[in-house]
Amino acid sequence: MSSHKNVNALTAGGLLVTLGIVFGDIGTSPLYTLKAIFKSVVDSGQPISPDLVLGALSCIIWTLTLQTTIKYVVITLRADNKGEGGIFSLYSLVRKKAKWLVLPAVIGGAALLADGMITPSITVTSAIEGLKLKFPDVPVIPIVISIIALLFIIQQFGTNLVGKLFGPIMLLWFSVLGVAGLLQVVHDPWIFKALNPYYAAHLLVTNPSALLILGGVFLCTTGAEALYSDLGHCGKRNIRISWVFVKSMLILNYLGQGVWVLKNAQGYNPHDPLSNPFFKLVPEDMVLYLVILATTAAVIASQAMISGSFTLISEAVRLNLWPKVRINYPSVQKGQLYVPSINWLLCVGCIIIVLVFQKSDNMEGAYGLAINLTFLMTTVLVAVYMLRKKFPMYLIVLFVVVYMGIELAFLVGNMAKFIHGGWVTLLISVVLLSIMWTWYASRKIKNRFVKYVEIEDYYDIINELSNDVSVPKFSSQLVYLTSANFKTEIESKIIYSIIQKEPKRADVYWLVHVDVVDEPYTMDYKVEFLIPGKLIRIDFKLGFRIEQRINLLYRKVVEELVKNGEVDITSQYTSLNKHKITGDFRFVLLEKTLSRFTNLSFYEETIMDYYMVLKKMSLSEVTSFGLDSSYVDVEKVPLIFVSPDDIELNRLPV
Repeated sequence: MSSHKNVNALTAGGLLVTLGIVFGDIGTSPLYTLKAIFKSVVDSGQPISPDLVLGALSCIIWTLTLQTTIKYVVITLRADNKGEGGIFSLYSLVRKKAKWLVLPAVIGGAALLADGMITPSITVTSAIEGLKLKFPDVPVIPIVISIIALLFIIQQFGTNLVGKLFGPIMLLWFSVLGVAGLLQVVHDPWIFKALNPYYAAHLLVTNPSALLILGGVFLCTTGAEALYSDLGHCGKRNIRISWVFVKSMLILNYLGQGVWVLKNAQGYNPHDPLSNPFFKLVPEDMVLYLVILATTAAVIASQAMISGSFTLISEAVRLNLWPKVRINYPSVQKGQLYVPSINWLLCVGCIIIVLVFQKSDNMEGAYGLAINLTFLMTTVLVAVYMLRKKFPMYLIVLFVVVYMGIELAFLVGNMAKFIHGGWVTLLISVVLLSIMWTWYASRKIKNRFVKYVEIEDYYDIINELSNDVSVPKFSSQLVYLTSANFKTEIESKIIYSIIQKEPKRADVYWLVHVDVVDEPYTMDYKVEFLIPGKLIRIDFKLGFRIEQRINLLYRKVVEELVKNGEVDITSQYTSLNKHKITGDFRFVLLEKTLSRFTNLSFYEETIMDYYMVLKKMSLSEVTSFGLDSSYVDVEKVPLIFVSPDDIELNRLPV
């Protein structure tokens, strides 16, 4: 845990790492934001005027201030869960407040994942399009697809090595952004008038294309959610301090692009990739270097998005919001994980998006709509968090009114993108949302039909069965995983398995229960001897970031108990006992299967059918709990939603 504590220390190294991990997405937005705004205005038949340029720049500066600085850097970063951030960490902080909070959490999570497919596509394509300035006939699409494919292929080797290079490259990138902008601004310092919010308000009130402009402006802040998700890797203070530098460089670059557009307003065509104001900031002979740097920054931005998606899914799995999938840990570094299924899903998604949209111009339409939903959901969860932390009521109301207002305005602006490609990310979000909701809802339905019994009623039978030599011994140590939260009860299915299905004689019966707690890295356990030396219950309390390797955790606890002399696991067979040989262990897993005898509503039946499809595709419980399949027995138990009491039969007289 010590490595985790150091994350919050404010150091030069920490600031550099933060630049590399956190700001890739927001740092590459100057590649396409202004271009998108001017494109929407030109498409509506308006000329590019000084009022428009000042208003657009003012909108960008104040969006970065209100959305990114105040909402995320100042307010949302306070909602850290033992140093961890992100929408699911936030959800686990507030979920005890109300059951419905799962809804904003899964909508936000699904939208964030959908956006993960378009971030690499738009950033890499925008950067590579800059090559056209030097080589007009360059084949952009094959280059973009090669870079994206390579990026996903290297994920499985861990990003530890690459991570060390990210910081210095992003420092260079932001410095170049600022300097390139400044070189233009010095020729025309009056552009600083854009810092006045009056110009933003004036533009939005008077311009007939105000909503379309907002859809473009929103692109400057899309990386804000990623900034919160990476809290655990960098720490609050490092993010806050480095943001001051990042924001200054971004604003200088946007102002510089504004100056260039005003100077070249006559000949400027936002649809022409050769006249992207971003690449026009530097002299002709420097363009190639800028393209190489922009491509590297785009890859870094994509990398942050991909590793963020892995973290998101691993948390969703532990919080029972996603089917169990294989999660690998390619390096010893904390928080480094790799989820093969999500990696290839994102990879295919990115490549399809590049092939369908072809140009970054077209992708701007698909970008932003999904992440806008995540912003709104975060606002809801942060408001509940502020309630929980007893913030003054006027502050909470102000927060909700201001940010709901801003984000709903952006949503209306982004809705104009729906037909231009926004439907793609929304469709992906809906598919991901349906998976999360089904996994969550099906568990609730199943739990309604799990029958618990008082365990004390069976103490005598279990004791006698354990000593009954007329029953063949099933195993020396017999382990069941139980979902009963209280030590006084147990699933009737487990009792049925031990006593009736095939009476299972064992020297010691173990019940293992796993409770996923709201803190990220908790690893606690407690042991209770229900029948001394015969029936023992172990409760694990594991954080939502901890891998549930039940096999190893259980063995570790048993070793401790043996060392303390609390339990004897020596084999009771006379010949083996004499030589102090350890007895054998067997796990019995009860796998629930759906029976056809159900009286569920149409909605519940649909959920359960979808759940069974997802279950077939997900990891088995044996694998997901890290058990060795050679000593696990899986017993299928039907989930029967109808009890015999629900059936009315008439007996006919003979």
